[in-house]
Amino acid sequence: MFAYDYPLLSVFWSICLFALLVLWIFVVIWVFIDNFRRTDHGGWAKALWTLFIIFLPIIGVFTYIVARPVDPYVVV
Repeated sequence: MFAYDYPLLSVFWSICLFALLVLWIFVVIWVFIDNFRRTDHGGWAKALWTLFIIFLPIIGVFTYIVARPVDPYVVV
């Protein structure tokens, strides 16, 4: 591959997209871990959240983050 076939701006755009992909994977994994560590809801709620996140990933993750109650032990 020659340098003029892949300009610098395209390399930058590819790096940005790769970073967003890695960030998205991290957020999804964090949501799964947080879902299963919570003690304020039972097994059925955890299963439904998991299915919601698997079948509707973007909507499911953002809904989980918004709907998650504030942890009383964390000082903001």
